[in-house]
Amino acid sequence: MRDAQQIFRLDGRAAVVTGAASGIGRAAAEMLAAAGARVVLGDLDLAGAEAAAAAIRADGGSAVAQRVDVSRKEQVDALVARAVSEFGRLDVLCNVAGVPADGPLAAVGEEEFDRLVAIHVKGTLFGCQAAIEAMSRSGGGSIINVASAAIDLPVPGYGLYALCKAAITQLTQTLATEVGAAGIRVNVLAPGATLTKFTERHLKRPDGSLDPARYDAFVKAMQGRSPLGRVGEPIDQAWLVLYLASDASRFCTGQIWRANGGATIPR
Repeated sequence: MRDAQQIFRLDGRAAVVTGAASGIGRAAAEMLAAAGARVVLGDLDLAGAEAAAAAIRADGGSAVAQRVDVSRKEQVDALVARAVSEFGRLDVLCNVAGVPADGPLAAVGEEEFDRLVAIHVKGTLFGCQAAIEAMSRSGGGSIINVASAAIDLPVPGYGLYALCKAAITQLTQTLATEVGAAGIRVNVLAPGATLTKFTERHLKRPDGSLDPARYDAFVKAMQGRSPLGRVGEPIDQAWLVLYLASDASRFCTGQIWRANGGATIPR
């Protein structure tokens, strides 16, 4: 039997992570690098991505950063091409980049709808398409998309966000049936409440002023949904990313992985 720790090593492999400047994306990039992968960090926030890549290098890892707008196919293609040109291959793709959306579905405008679909759905599809081409040349790989607990628990005001994440989930499962023969596994995370820049928007009142009490109330409400009485941290999702990127998950594809503190248990 292979060493229990060695099975999670990613030495010699190359990964691309979008949304890597902060939150779950940064934690995923750091985790993959710590396991030995060489990582390309993509984000619209280039300064943030470069800072994250520099931190990985300072810790002994291998990482480069590149600006990417995931709603633009040519930029996503270029991000994956960077991994191939820099490291000679692509083994792991993590489609993490996303933006929040608040408000009732009845009030959603066409421009906002198009923006959310472009970032979440088109961005994820573009990443998958580019990865499939690259991974097919190197014998396979692992694609890890990010949805949300919102696919399991409808909440007023989060409908557009949930709609996009549900589309990502269906995209993932269908794609897994299409590319398995090429040795490519495709899975999706459905994170529960996780403290990132996404949640920082709850610090602000509608007029933009800061309200720490409002944020505390949000965190308390999220804790109340979990049988564990806690909210998640980016590292909680990064552990799943490592598992799905590694050979430990070689028989896992087309699945929804939920690190959510039990928040969506039917009760």
